[in-house]
Amino acid sequence: MAGHIGSGVESQGCEATIRCLPEVSATSEQTTALVPEQGAPYAEISDLQECDGLIIGSPGYFGNMAAPLKYFFDQTSEYWLSGKLIGKPAGVFTSTSSLHGGQESVLLSMMLPLLHHGMLISGIPYSEPSLNQTSTGATPYGASHMAGQQGNPLSKDEISACQALGKRIAKLSTQLNH
Repeated sequence: MAGHIGSGVESQGCEATIRCLPEVSATSEQTTALVPEQGAPYAEISDLQECDGLIIGSPGYFGNMAAPLKYFFDQTSEYWLSGKLIGKPAGVFTSTSSLHGGQESVLLSMMLPLLHHGMLISGIPYSEPSLNQTSTGATPYGASHMAGQQGNPLSKDEISACQALGKRIAKLSTQLNH
C-alpha cells in the first residue's frame, strides 16, 4: 500500500519517502538492529519535522493501530509542545484481515495523534470512483485493504484509493508550501 501511495505522491512532482517501524517488545532487554535487514529504513522522530506532508499506515488489531505506531507517536511530546507539526497535511491507511476488521476505527485511531499535533487531516473524497466501486477496502477516512486470512493482493479499487490518497496529500502539501 505504501508503494502505491508513494507513486501517487510522486505523480504530483513530490518526493515520497517510505519508512517502517521496529516491533515493540514486552521484554525490555530485547533490542532491534538499527537498520532493518530488508525493506524500508526505520522512521525517526526527526522525519516528522523534515516532511512537508505525512501519510501513516498500520495493520489493524482489534480496531486499533498497531503498538509500534502508537509507541512511536507516544515519543513525540517535544514536537507537540513546540508545535513543529502544526499545519502539515496528513492522511492515513490500513489493512485488516477481515471485512469487519475495524478499518474505519483503525484509521480514526491513527488520526488522533495527528490532530493533537495540529496537522491538517485529509481523507479521500467521494469524487474518487474507487470509493463507490469497491467491495473490499477504501474509505473516505483513508485508504484501506482487506487482506483476508491468506493475505490477498490489493484490488484495483484499493490501489486506486492508495494512489488517490498520495496525490491528495501531495497536492495539499504543494498548495500549503507555496
